[in-house]
Amino acid sequence: MTQFTELGLAEPVLKAIAAEGYTKPTPIQEQAIPTLLTGRDLVGIAQTGTGKTAAFVLPLLSRLAANPGRPVSKMARILILAPTRELAAQIAESVRVYGSQMKLTTTIVVGGVKPGGQVRALARGVDVLVATPGRLLDHMETGAVKLSGTEAVVLDEADQMMDMGFLPAIRKVMKAIPTRRQTLLFSATMPKEIRALANDFLNDPAEVAVATVSKPAERIDQAVYMVKGDAKPRLLAELLSADDMDRAIVFTRTKHGADKVVRYLANEGLYAEAIHGNKSQNQRIRALDNFKKGKAPILVATDIAARGIDVDGVSHVVNMDMPNLPESYVHRIGRTARAGKSGIALSFVGNDERGYLRDIEKLIGRKIDRIELAEDMALDLSLPEEPGPHTKQSRGGGGGRGRSQGGGHRQGGQSQNRNRSGGGGGGKGSRSKPGGSRDGGDRSAARSESAGGGSRQGGGQKRRSKPNKSWSPVS
Repeated sequence: MTQFTELGLAEPVLKAIAAEGYTKPTPIQEQAIPTLLTGRDLVGIAQTGTGKTAAFVLPLLSRLAANPGRPVSKMARILILAPTRELAAQIAESVRVYGSQMKLTTTIVVGGVKPGGQVRALARGVDVLVATPGRLLDHMETGAVKLSGTEAVVLDEADQMMDMGFLPAIRKVMKAIPTRRQTLLFSATMPKEIRALANDFLNDPAEVAVATVSKPAERIDQAVYMVKGDAKPRLLAELLSADDMDRAIVFTRTKHGADKVVRYLANEGLYAEAIHGNKSQNQRIRALDNFKKGKAPILVATDIAARGIDVDGVSHVVNMDMPNLPESYVHRIGRTARAGKSGIALSFVGNDERGYLRDIEKLIGRKIDRIELAEDMALDLSLPEEPGPHTKQSRGGGGGRGRSQGGGHRQGGQSQNRNRSGGGGGGKGSRSKPGGSRDGGDRSAARSESAGGGSRQGGGQKRRSKPNKSWSPVS
């Protein structure tokens, strides 16, 4: 198999890779890096968790190493755009790790924090700027940053940024960058309509696709529970209490729903943290940090975080709400089975979400296994389907189906979940860290979440005494 030393990367970059213990590139890295080192534009498509970040960070750092120079004040030589704050933060961390053997300046520009520190950092000029579109536009409008000296630009998770209302902001940003530039688009999915928009920004691009588009990683064991809406919280608590549930991410549709799930789980003796667009940047950093360190074994998130969480050892992903966009399912479950590990993805499908399940199965090209439930929780499939709620929800120009989520109360232990072990454990794989957005970034994504309240913080243990509490709808 090809070694990193055979790809033509600069010596300082190779030293940093070796220091991290990596010797062999992933398929997306092996195919993309040589092309990018020639300066050609590129569209890179690969499943999430396969090393896309390193695939563009490594050759861009090699570019800087080959052409050293002090960045000009208020200028950024390399610009990397990401849809969320978390993704931006993780990309910036990758830049720092792989640029550790270089004299390199890196700055993150995202919302949710005061802009003063960002302005001061930009005033000195930066080699690599990682930003979310909205906050970057703010700094461009105030003159804090100019892109006339930018040599290369990356749109990471390009389909999400273009499809979630970021396109106008991206067009303004791209217009400010010289036409003689290198442009890179990386994503796990690239629908035809998004590809057409992407062609506006690239010049004769190469294309690298290392896996079937929109197919989840093979190491993820997927299963579905056809469940009554009001039984979802009870089922969730039972599954999360299982011994094999090491570290789990639970996805809800709404911010309000995420917070309610956290409170419900706390009443059941399960400590969880929530992360969504209504949280301040400091709250989001703290929640993610607690999850990474194992202080909070459960993270409840909305789709805003689906592509921005790169945490080792996530054993389970639970879709308490099914996503109305099938591509989001691929990104959600891609939070597990990272860095060569295996993982489990469990989905709760209510009567108004059966259409979403059909769309997902059509996209991934197979039927997902069903797990039988006890009669008091099982959905009666003879009932006529209900229309998906939030039918007026939109993403960019597209419509979408939303959903609500019901309740019940925890009764006894009739858990019908079968023992689905897998996924735990950390370890290093290809280091390709994704990362974060600003109000502009999160604001667009947050349109798909209804407003919702604060979070409940519990103790540091997964279980404690479990009082019986009633559950009210969370949507």
